Amino acid sequence: MRIGELARRTGVSERSLRYYESRGLLAAERTAGGHRDFPEAAVDRVVRIQELYAAGLHSDRIRHLLPCMRDQDGGPSARATPRLLADLTEERTRIDRLITDLHRTRDTLDEVIEAAGGE
Repeated sequence: MRIGELARRTGVSERSLRYYESRGLLAAERTAGGHRDFPEAAVDRVVRIQELYAAGLHSDRIRHLLPCMRDQDGGPSARATPRLLADLTEERTRIDRLITDLHRTRDTLDEVIEAAGGE
């Protein structure tokens, strides 16, 4: 499929898709006319990339992680390495810290809202 169709089906801009390709996250064949031709599996791959970005991972970490994931079900493949496991555990710890910080911020906001509403 062409890049415009992939963008439409995934809700991701063509610019982002070109960036993913430049970072080695997404691959496309080229037509005789030089146009990108993405396989059907690219839809699942883009969804997975978006999920990983939303989790706070950066493109280098995603590039190392993607070969160890199956796109359709998101499960791990046999290609995961101990180093990748350590890296992902570190990412999870970082995300847990962010969640804790967000909870603390929300609690503070709740206190301010309660105090402001009680006047």
